[in-house]
Amino acid sequence: MGIVNKIKSNPGLKKLALWALMPRNQARPRLWVKLFVNPLKHKKGKRSLIRRRTRMDVMPFNNFVLGDDSTIEDFATVNNGVGDVIIGNRTRIGIGNVLIGPVTIGNDVMFAQNVVLSGLNHGYEDINTPPSLQPVETKPIVIEDDVWIGANAVVTAGVTVGKHSIIAAGCVVVKDVPPYSIVGGNPGRLLKQYNRETKRWERVKKD
Repeated sequence: MGIVNKIKSNPGLKKLALWALMPRNQARPRLWVKLFVNPLKHKKGKRSLIRRRTRMDVMPFNNFVLGDDSTIEDFATVNNGVGDVIIGNRTRIGIGNVLIGPVTIGNDVMFAQNVVLSGLNHGYEDINTPPSLQPVETKPIVIEDDVWIGANAVVTAGVTVGKHSIIAAGCVVVKDVPPYSIVGGNPGRLLKQYNRETKRWERVKKD
């Protein structure tokens, strides 16, 4: 058993390790982790850019990858505390975006402003314990290549957005989006899909 697995399996060691890595009741890493550990652990591609006013709550016990020629804009928050955050090549994470792992984002993806992706849900079943103290549940979010997500959209845990799809501004995506689709509304519903036979984007008939 490796040292990481030993720490994870021992509640006392796990508590001590978390204290060493991050301040109590905070999600961000301690300064020594940010300066000396994360640069060795995490991968930042060629010509990629993380703007100065981005909040990078990334820890060494999960992965963070930013591909080549990709950008994370100002006022965004990236958190890999409960799952990996993987971002592909030539992808732009917009101003004020929030990414909470586990999240995987493909190549040539565009996020507008204030987009939220969270692969995390807090437990709530025990009515005698605050949700903040209950175990969390994670379900991976996958954003495939060539996707465009509009401003103020939300993608919930466990959702996959298929290739070359568009999520309209303000949409709340609660289920998988097929490739080559346009989704809008709250909850999100299919508005258009690309028809390969007619080579046109066609409206989806309502049920």
